[in-house]
Amino acid sequence: MPSDSQTPQPQPRHRSLRRGDELVVTMEKVADLGKCLAHHDGQVVFVPQTMVGETIRTRIVKRRKKYAEGQFIDLITPSPNRVKPKCQYFGNCGGCTLQHVDYSQQLIDKHQLVTETMQRIAELSDLTVLEPLGATNSYEYRNKMEFSFSAFRWLSNEEIASGQTIDSSFALGLHPPKVFYKILDIHQCHLQGDKSNAIVNGIRTFAQNLGWEPWNWRTEEGFLRHLVIRQSAYLPDLMVNIVTSSFKKNRMAQLESYLKEHHPYVTTLVNSINSTSAQTAFGERSETIYGTGFLRDQIGNLTFQIAPDAFFQTNTLQAEQLVQVVNKLADVTSEDHVYDLYCGTGTIALSLAQNAKHVTGIELIQEAINNALNNSKINDINNCTFVSGDMLKLLKPEFIQQHGAPDIVILDPPRAGMHPKVARQVATLNARKIIYVSCNVRTQAKDLMVLSKSYKPVIAQPIDLFPQTHHIENIVLLERKNHE
Repeated sequence: MPSDSQTPQPQPRHRSLRRGDELVVTMEKVADLGKCLAHHDGQVVFVPQTMVGETIRTRIVKRRKKYAEGQFIDLITPSPNRVKPKCQYFGNCGGCTLQHVDYSQQLIDKHQLVTETMQRIAELSDLTVLEPLGATNSYEYRNKMEFSFSAFRWLSNEEIASGQTIDSSFALGLHPPKVFYKILDIHQCHLQGDKSNAIVNGIRTFAQNLGWEPWNWRTEEGFLRHLVIRQSAYLPDLMVNIVTSSFKKNRMAQLESYLKEHHPYVTTLVNSINSTSAQTAFGERSETIYGTGFLRDQIGNLTFQIAPDAFFQTNTLQAEQLVQVVNKLADVTSEDHVYDLYCGTGTIALSLAQNAKHVTGIELIQEAINNALNNSKINDINNCTFVSGDMLKLLKPEFIQQHGAPDIVILDPPRAGMHPKVARQVATLNARKIIYVSCNVRTQAKDLMVLSKSYKPVIAQPIDLFPQTHHIENIVLLERKNHE
């Protein structure tokens, strides 16, 4: 018989983590959504505002079957790549998630995430993922910001502990992380320029002084819903779009007078009306109060008119890099017919049209198609066709017969990715190559699982359009299998 020393001893069972537990862990790996992960007694713990290699103290705030989520409490051993966040709202605001990380390290981490996502979800272990193209400006780069009005202001722990009396019935700003029913009052966002910050603060004071009511999501009452500011990178255009629950002519006249006097650089004021319960900055209709009702900007040698609700890349300078990469990978010739699916205002379509035989763009939002048609006229480009419609319903054999089959397909879907049936429809188009542009690598990877049955993903080029956040744009070139 084996001796006691040779007898296998039962291993101690570790207690599962519970909400409220405090523990010290060393962060091991970069994870999604700006978090890092660690292990504690064999259990995975995700913690935001941390970096790989750091030892931190965390409190468990959520427990799931396979993992736990912790709140960052204290930094014990910092990373050499940790920097002081520039924004006073960092950690309380749900916008930026990486301001504590040196920008060069942000690019390294994002490259790792893209590579691992392609391997884990898309099962593309041999896909070449190039180094991300970083931004020249890691702050003040956004050409569009959406702020929300609310009758429920979110107070930080510091504000609550201060003992000061704070009016929480009016807020203009952004959502705290994972809090959708309150708004953090924002006085300075470093992702936009000084003019935009001045407008936010000015309109807040202006509206409060006049007693304009912020939206109350519980009662579904209130006038002010959203403030959207769009600013051109290359032209002196600046649009203010105030989203309200109804149209009140007298109030818009007051706002017009205020902006012209205090913010004369605002070139157009638009009032979008959203009378529904949906908490979106899109309106059922829009009224142009003064100016043209649109914004102009430039990418490369092209000029674009952008409607209030139309999609346009939020980082103009990085969008130029994106268009250059798409052009290089597409390598279109004068014999090529290009399909630009989810074409928006025609940014990529019009750029490719300068070398292609013809470009056919499809987009769901009619206003964006109107912009694309107008942009083709502005830039004197005549070899483009733009069609509005639901991709799932539109991309049928009848459409191909009417417009002709594509040699190259460009995909730039919304963050949610493509409907699985659309991905299968795209694969049947039998184009020579597909270039897939995405702002959500996870949904892109899922779509690539479908497309890779007929196409081989060749190369991926990440482009950082969203510094200080966990988001990354990614472009993947796919070539048709068995292409002769």
